[in-house]
Amino acid sequence: MFEEIKKILVEEFSIEEDKITLGSEFVNDLGINSLELADLVFLCEDKFNVTFEEDDLHTFLTVGDVVNYLTEKAN
Repeated sequence: MFEEIKKILVEEFSIEEDKITLGSEFVNDLGINSLELADLVFLCEDKFNVTFEEDDLHTFLTVGDVVNYLTEKAN
């Protein structure tokens, strides 16, 4: 799951691969703003065929938060 998210961040947001870890914060470490985070969510919904709850979006501070959320949804 992490590798897939990493791939999206590299390809869609032009983020350097070596900057992306589970602990990378979207805003502080990767420079992603709230609009780009929304785009990431839509891309993940399409790729993984899941639906994110709107109330949960504000809880995504790190790459690991999204990976954990998707892992939970997949089970």
